[in-house]
Amino acid sequence: MELKGCSAVITGGASGLGAATGAALSAQGVKVAIFDLNEELGEQLAARIGGMFCRVDVTDDESVDAGFAKARAAHGQERILIACAGRGNAGKTASRDRETGEIKIFRSEDFNQILQINLVGSFRCIARAAAGMMTLPPLDGGERGVIINTASVAAEDGQMGQVAYSASKAGIVGMTLPIARDLMSEGIRVNTILPGIFDTPLLARAPEKVRAALGESVPFPKRLGAPEEYASLAVEMCRNSYFNGEDVRLDGAIRMAPR
Repeated sequence: MELKGCSAVITGGASGLGAATGAALSAQGVKVAIFDLNEELGEQLAARIGGMFCRVDVTDDESVDAGFAKARAAHGQERILIACAGRGNAGKTASRDRETGEIKIFRSEDFNQILQINLVGSFRCIARAAAGMMTLPPLDGGERGVIINTASVAAEDGQMGQVAYSASKAGIVGMTLPIARDLMSEGIRVNTILPGIFDTPLLARAPEKVRAALGESVPFPKRLGAPEEYASLAVEMCRNSYFNGEDVRLDGAIRMAPR
């Protein structure tokens, strides 16, 4: 796909992986719309890369519809969707208090909250972007657009306490190929990136000793992943029209231990 002149929507685009991808796409001449809840960071990034910001809650139909309408009014119908919006929580399926012996279960509402943000929120944006892309004339080779999802290595080797997060990310992996097949006759490609341990704002708040230990746990290179490395792969997935229906780990060969 020729990127210059295309429009893109990036969910969770105000910081971390999404922000790096927005900057990388903008450098290729793409008109970028950032969907996020963080207005301050989103507006700052939009100004820096010459894009636009839309305050969007991916768990709400009306909010997502309004975001797409605003972005399309300014930039035209997007040919690129990068779905980075997501969050995590921690909790074992069932656990025992070491001091009191009390047994607790992970609340289903907490489990469902993560699925609604990470999995259902991604699908909500994917479906709307795909429907919009279907209205576009095909490019050379019949292509209309590309969708890139963000899962995690936790989809394949989730750790203790990651049951909700891992389930949500495994769901993203599980829906990649079916969606690619759903959209194949429309010339819309679908791929998913599974990042390992990346230097995102969440890890930036961790003590330096913790960050160093996490970096050392990566086989090679022994460091945290850089958001720009995620962005590089996302841009290649957009460019390369034979990249379709794939789930790709980007993790320095790490395989997560149980804890």
